[in-house]
Amino acid sequence: MAYEYKTTRLVEFADTDMAGILHFSNFFRYMEATEHEFFRSLGLSVHSDSPDGTWGAARVQAECDYSAPLRYEDVVELHLLVRNKGQRSISYEVVFRKMVDTAPGPEVARGKMTVVFLGKPGADGELVSIPIPAAVDALLEIAPE
Repeated sequence: MAYEYKTTRLVEFADTDMAGILHFSNFFRYMEATEHEFFRSLGLSVHSDSPDGTWGAARVQAECDYSAPLRYEDVVELHLLVRNKGQRSISYEVVFRKMVDTAPGPEVARGKMTVVFLGKPGADGELVSIPIPAAVDALLEIAPE
C-alpha cells in the first residue's frame, strides 16, 4: 500500500513571470503532475477506458500557501501525501521544498487538493460520482501523521 510519492522538477522559464519567479498558478500544475506520476508509479492512471467502464479523477478543491519564491532553474522537490480517502474521493497534501545542492532544503509552499472519481455509467454519457475504483482503492492508504 502506498501513501506518499516524491519527485523533483526544474523550474522552466516558461513557468515563470517577468521577474523569473514561478507563477503561482503553476504550483497547481506541478501538484497535478505529481499526482499523475504517483499513479503511474503504482501501475495506475488517473483516467481509465476499460471494459469495466470509463472513469477519471476530477479536482473539486485545491489550495496552496506560499512562503518563499521559486525562480527560473531552481529545482524543487514535491512530496505528495495521501491525507484522506473517502468512498468517492482522495485528498492530498503536497509539500514543496527548494533543493539545496542535492538535498531538500526549506519548504517554500504547501498545497492541498481533493479529487472525486467520476464515471459514465449510463448510455447518455452523463458523468456521475462513483466509488474509488477497486484497483486504486487497493493500492492507496492514508499517510501516517
